[in-house]
Amino acid sequence: MTKTFEQLGVAPDLCHALSERGITTAFPIQEMSIPDILAGRDVCGKAKTGSGKTLAFGLPMLQILPKAKPGRPTGIALVPTRELATQVRDELLPLAHARGIRITAIYGGDPIEKQIKALKAGVDLAVCTPGRAIDLIERGDLSVEDVKNVIIDEADRMADMGFLPQVEWILRNVEVGHQTLLFSATLDGAVDTLVRRYQHEPARHEVESKGATVEQMTHRFITVHEMDKAKVAATIVGASGRTMIFSNTKHGADRLADKLDELGVSAQAIHGDLRQNMREKALSNFSAGKLQVLVATDVAARGIHVDEVDVVIHYDPPSDHKNYLHRSGRTARAGEDGLVVSLVLWNQELEVKRIQKRLGLDIPIVEMFSNDPRLQDLAAWDPSSDS
Repeated sequence: MTKTFEQLGVAPDLCHALSERGITTAFPIQEMSIPDILAGRDVCGKAKTGSGKTLAFGLPMLQILPKAKPGRPTGIALVPTRELATQVRDELLPLAHARGIRITAIYGGDPIEKQIKALKAGVDLAVCTPGRAIDLIERGDLSVEDVKNVIIDEADRMADMGFLPQVEWILRNVEVGHQTLLFSATLDGAVDTLVRRYQHEPARHEVESKGATVEQMTHRFITVHEMDKAKVAATIVGASGRTMIFSNTKHGADRLADKLDELGVSAQAIHGDLRQNMREKALSNFSAGKLQVLVATDVAARGIHVDEVDVVIHYDPPSDHKNYLHRSGRTARAGEDGLVVSLVLWNQELEVKRIQKRLGLDIPIVEMFSNDPRLQDLAAWDPSSDS
């Protein structure tokens, strides 16, 4: 039986703010973690993006955080990307208002003066990317000496992106006696080292992922010709709904977004060179359904949480099977089935077949052109009948 937030010990004012947003019952990771966090224990949670972990750590944090002095937050959340920083802040902001807690996002690509001003005015919970946090600490504009609660979110992504030394630098500067919460999709290797070094007898909770499993997705592999490739992508989008397309380079993402626009498909590229306000606008438009396609690089896509993505297209092959799952998992969230399409050039077939083998996908790669009627409903089409 799913528990209500009141039963988990969440304060009435926070429960009221949740119910105003139509949230009354807890997800599994919230049900497991919230009582332990409220009891002051370190928590190590294994849960993927889309599992509800932001509220799992955010609700108890907002309830127990003491008020902070200017420039000296009492809570700090470390996240891998600027997109995740703004998403965590935006999800917690209405709840923070109900509690009188001041929360801000601190990340690179946003004017540092604006962030210094916010810190001087007083911030209780700072949601930070590690690099910008260190910049502000070294400048003397951010102190972690009063931090009582540390959150490390998406620790596995942090490891993938090479940020763990920065995370450890920050953790070493936090005073002893604080509570540390860590959430990650995987808990092996470098993440396990982080848990052993910086957590004290943590309560361990694991939620079986309902997304990013091979079985929940419909996979299609299509051989295309370079000159026809963008048209094939446009045809798939035209027959589908909201689509995320992955490109291996920033330049490639920009070029593809322009080509799709020329073909009558509303598309926006999102990558590290794009100004922050442009990235946020693209994300907002995509989430609201005003934009059909988001063309993303892998790094830019990490931390982006958008529900109801109908199709993921691997325009360029992923680097390995894990990257295939990271990308593809965007379309199989919250128990929904999703369509994943790989566009394969003739000289990429061996590479793609290696990935298929690692994933246990015995699916033929079938050649198609942009005028092929099968592109109108790839989910219903059976590749084995045409191989």
